[in-house]
Amino acid sequence: MIQPRTLKGFRDYLPAAMIPREQLMQTAREVFRSFGFAPIDTPTLEHLEILTGKGSEETDRQLYQFEDNGGRPVGMRFDLTVPLARFAAQHIGTLGTPFKRYHIAPVWRGEKPQEGRYREFVQCDFDTIGTTSELADIEAVCVIDALLRAIGIDAFTISINNRAILTGLLESLGLADKTTPVLRSLDKLGKIGREKTAAEMVEAAGVTPEQADSVLRLAECDGEAESILAALPGITGGNETAAAGIERLTQIYRGALASGVRPDRLKIDVSIARGLDYYTGVIFETTLDELPGIGSVCSGGRYDNLAGLYTKQHLPGIGASLGLDRLLAALESLGRLSGVSKPCAVFIPFFDKAHRDDYLQLASQIRAAGIGVEVYPEPKKLGQQLKYADSQGFATAIIAGGNEWEAGTVQVKTLATKESQDVTYQHNAPEALIELLKNAV
Repeated sequence: MIQPRTLKGFRDYLPAAMIPREQLMQTAREVFRSFGFAPIDTPTLEHLEILTGKGSEETDRQLYQFEDNGGRPVGMRFDLTVPLARFAAQHIGTLGTPFKRYHIAPVWRGEKPQEGRYREFVQCDFDTIGTTSELADIEAVCVIDALLRAIGIDAFTISINNRAILTGLLESLGLADKTTPVLRSLDKLGKIGREKTAAEMVEAAGVTPEQADSVLRLAECDGEAESILAALPGITGGNETAAAGIERLTQIYRGALASGVRPDRLKIDVSIARGLDYYTGVIFETTLDELPGIGSVCSGGRYDNLAGLYTKQHLPGIGASLGLDRLLAALESLGRLSGVSKPCAVFIPFFDKAHRDDYLQLASQIRAAGIGVEVYPEPKKLGQQLKYADSQGFATAIIAGGNEWEAGTVQVKTLATKESQDVTYQHNAPEALIELLKNAV
């Protein structure tokens, strides 16, 4: 016998886990569409050259890659942004700009599994391609805010920064050619602390301790948003690149507030760097106030040069990704998942064989009203069927035996409270039952 098992970092999803996943994905679709983003899809496999060297050395190491049957080097996508850049370069002539897309699909990274992080996971991305407008950056903040609120999360923080600020500081320090290794080291500040980050910056980026200290002083600038924005020009020494980044960050922050994002949900955080190399401007990270240790559940930023690897046409982009599995792990940890293992709320026991067709017609009437319902497939004892319904998380059972069918009534039972009430029902007059069910489920 073959032992049934999954690979490390991969997992099966039982109905109780899959139902909230699908609900979150549907919520994300509705939010993305409400802002005008259209769906696309791309292949799981890409030519290896499309994927390598686009994220970071770490993502290159984590890439699942192999030679296909045609002898071609291929890789499994590690995110949805790099395939988007290839997609845009290939199809933008047909799509036109600005092009707004969302993409909900699995990606793969051969990294060490940990809480809320697996080697196969779903990303829910939205991006705007073909514009450098600050309105697109502001809208990205608004989408993140709307998405978290639609999911039902109230206490969260969207941290925003602009990579151009650090880039300008590095220019003033004579470290323009060290931007990538400095950013990678800085991205670990929240995890390993100041001292280890400074040491790694010196070792990995080849900067002096004094230069590392200047970078970290910028990253440690903290306080109210407006006070940080006012302090940044002095910290960056008036560098033009940094000044432009500060102004852009200021406009994004104020524009998001004007769009209705609550001030307590917005934070200027110049320490966030995002580990991927393709970001060039504003960057986002979103954490749950009740569970900050799980990390960012929605991250992204502006990438103005990524598509330049595939086309001469300038195709700047801005977007973010909801980490579906990480968010679900957080919601489970917070006790926010229902544990329901059935996608419909209404259950019909089948315990009177003579009325099989009546049960089927009853279920059909309920579904026609837009309410999901399951009919038990075997005529077992009513108690056994109700025990099954309770264990599966059904909210309501509709009980009808020979007496009820003859009287033109059904019994509607709320399973959580065990309370029941009789309702008139006939196949040609289901209105009273439908009205009750709409209010109950």
